[in-house]
Formats: sequence, C-alpha cells, structure tokens
Amino acid sequence: MSVWPAWEVRERDGVTSWFDVRLAFADGARVDLLAVVSEGDVSIEDVRAQPPLSFGDLDLLAEWIEEPLFEACGVRTALSHEEPDEGEPPEDPSSEEGPSRRARPAWPRGIEGRRLVAEEYLAAQGEGRDAVLAVMSATGHSRRRSLKLIAGARDAGFLAPRHVRR
Repeated sequence: MSVWPAWEVRERDGVTSWFDVRLAFADGARVDLLAVVSEGDVSIEDVRAQPPLSFGDLDLLAEWIEEPLFEACGVRTALSHEEPDEGEPPEDPSSEEGPSRRARPAWPRGIEGRRLVAEEYLAAQGEGRDAVLAVMSATGHSRRRSLKLIAGARDAGFLAPRHVRR
C-alpha cells in the first residue's frame, strides 16, 4: 500500500488533508482512492478499482487504509502501537507490492462454478430475493457477467430453461 499527500488546507480550527492512496494486490488487482483526513476522521472521496470491488471489500476498504493513512499524516490512533521512525523515507507510490487479499472473492471455474451459481440462484429465488443480485454478491461480478454465469448454469442443466421449447 502506498500513501502520499495530495494537498492540504489550513483553517482556524485545524487542518484538512487529502491523500492519494494505492493498494496493489498480488493478483494484479489495484485500488486507487482519494482520502480526506480531518480532525482524526477518514473519509473516502473517490475510489477507482480494477477489477471492481465486491460489496464486502468496499466495506473493508476503510479498515485496510486507516492505520497506514493515519501514520502517513502523523495522527496517532488507538490501533497504532509503535512509534513512527523519523529517519524512514516515504513510501514509494509506484511500488506494486501489496496485500495478498483479492479484490473479489475467488470463484471456481468450470462445472463447479456453474453448480455454485445455480445453488445461489435457486436459494435466492426460494427466499423471494432477486436471484441475479444474489449471484452478483456471491461472485463479485457485474450484472452482465452474472447473467452470463447464470446462462452457463442453464446450459449445463443446473437450472431450468427460460422458455419452454416446442
């Protein structure tokens, strides 16, 4: 993870700072964001992720960046236990090393993936929920990609055909 200052505004009551943050994952996924630190609070203004983040990963995003971001701007938190090193150089923003956590959950390919898509789809239908949205949440894929996965499960015989064949 790389954190570097973008700009800072000093006001009578305090300082508001913006930081560019980059998370690079071992599988090639990348998240770039603009974070704001004001009065010890972190807000996220802009997020760009490739591939897109799942809803669960979006919830965890603030936790991933909180401590390194506070360390970069010199704010102490209850989570930081060690003293910052004054002689340590700033982190290189071009560094591509990062956490090993994937941006989206791993989903099996082939027949096993189709079977799991069908199970998720049928479970959501049985509970009266939106089945496509359930597949999207489970796989972390877009609506279009989830519809393709559902079509693959239909073709494999795990789901009934959409239309009666005559």
